[in-house]
Amino acid sequence: MKGLSSRMSKSLVPGARITCADNSGAVEFKMIHLIGKGGSKGRLFAAGIGDLVRASVVKGSPTYIKKPVRICIIRTKDEIRRANGLRVKFEDNAAIMIGDDNLPIGTEIKGAIAREVVERFVKMAGIASKVV
Repeated sequence: MKGLSSRMSKSLVPGARITCADNSGAVEFKMIHLIGKGGSKGRLFAAGIGDLVRASVVKGSPTYIKKPVRICIIRTKDEIRRANGLRVKFEDNAAIMIGDDNLPIGTEIKGAIAREVVERFVKMAGIASKVV
């Protein structure tokens, strides 16, 4: 997995509610755990754009409700500082559901997706409506 080219703060902690931005059948997620990274003792781990997260589906299709799924965060309310000095932030926290092979389950993404996610996961650019 490729590293990120921008500086961003990790703003999503366990228990955060994240909206689903694809057509997989889920509507809202609740964050459980960050995949592949740990935190310090006594400190909550946090996730940002491009991170893989384990979450449970709170609202949506009955086949997914209360089941743990893997998601990739594509938008956050917290701003991203890019190397050229541009700052980008979105109006909501959004993620898409992915499989074990890091490929998206849905066939289209609603709304914009951050360029940092496309650098890391190229297949998501094919189903995105807009890359910012």
